[in-house]
Amino acid sequence: MSRPGPKIPPLWVTDAQRALLEGWVRRRSTAQALAQRSRIVLECAEGHSIMEVSRRLGASPDTVRTWRRRFIERGLDGLSDEPRPGVPRTITDADVEWVIVKTLEETPKNATHWSTRSMAVATGMSQSAISRIWRAFALAPHRSQTFKLSTDPLFIDKVRDVVGLYLDPPEKALVLCVDEKSQIQAVDRFQPVLPMLPGVPERRSHDYVRAGTSTLFAALEVTTGKVIGSLHRRHRAVEFKKFLAKLDKEVPADLDVHLILDNYVTHKTPVIKKWLLAHPRFHLHFTPTSSSWLNLVERWFAELTQKKLKRGVHRSVQALERDIRSWLADWNDNPRPFVWTKTADEILDRVAAYCRRISDSGH
Repeated sequence: MSRPGPKIPPLWVTDAQRALLEGWVRRRSTAQALAQRSRIVLECAEGHSIMEVSRRLGASPDTVRTWRRRFIERGLDGLSDEPRPGVPRTITDADVEWVIVKTLEETPKNATHWSTRSMAVATGMSQSAISRIWRAFALAPHRSQTFKLSTDPLFIDKVRDVVGLYLDPPEKALVLCVDEKSQIQAVDRFQPVLPMLPGVPERRSHDYVRAGTSTLFAALEVTTGKVIGSLHRRHRAVEFKKFLAKLDKEVPADLDVHLILDNYVTHKTPVIKKWLLAHPRFHLHFTPTSSSWLNLVERWFAELTQKKLKRGVHRSVQALERDIRSWLADWNDNPRPFVWTKTADEILDRVAAYCRRISDSGH
């Protein structure tokens, strides 16, 4: 029998300490490290286990143990970083806080974001000092990311439905991830592409001429990685119906067909609904709106784009479609399935934690 581990001492928070910790969490100018430590203490004070706090906040268990122990031993002072030996500091804590508050809450008059040089001029510090402060608190004003949270009222149900098909596909059935890659351009450069040489990368002119577009309908088989594809010049319900007919022909008749696809209007027209009623073995599973990342065929489209389309040169749509068909045939000679690893609960927990961070930051 394994012996039980050491008993963890309880963590208590007074009303005054709680008010200060919650203030650090809410204040936008609080350093992210201090805000995270405050969240850890507040979560532990609610009686949650170390592993539960780690999962809820996205921190490692060792990090949770460290700041839990530091708070028990030294209270609020324990949440500050330990002093380090070396040359006496010439920049005070107040100077550091000033830079952080200015970075988070202000913008320069002639720009949308700070640079180390503009902040150095505004504060009278050196550029290297500003750089060190920003690195210490993981601030990067020059970087920007985009995001979009789904507003689908059935988001949770759809995530569980789709992920359930990935992790536990039904018996005597085929799960296919379906989507269309529309507006694939046949592009020809104005000048010939110069091949790679030792010390010189491949070079192409930045300008090009468009010869037309094509649309690829694709269905990725989840278990094997094989892809059924069909090329069309237009992107309508008529073409989607033809693609469904192709799937019906190529999938063995004794198997049910579960299609994972997005909410594009061509998937829900009366023509498609009538076709589905006549083919009851087809079952449609829709991803949440604004959640194309949940469809595995998007990962296959990324492979096609990176390895064939991005640097391809085609003088006609026919040449483009020949290349796509050839690449698709090569892929199916040695298919590689994309393995989904996250459970629905893990995905929903990550989304919830992200929403909490947005809420705590005051946005």
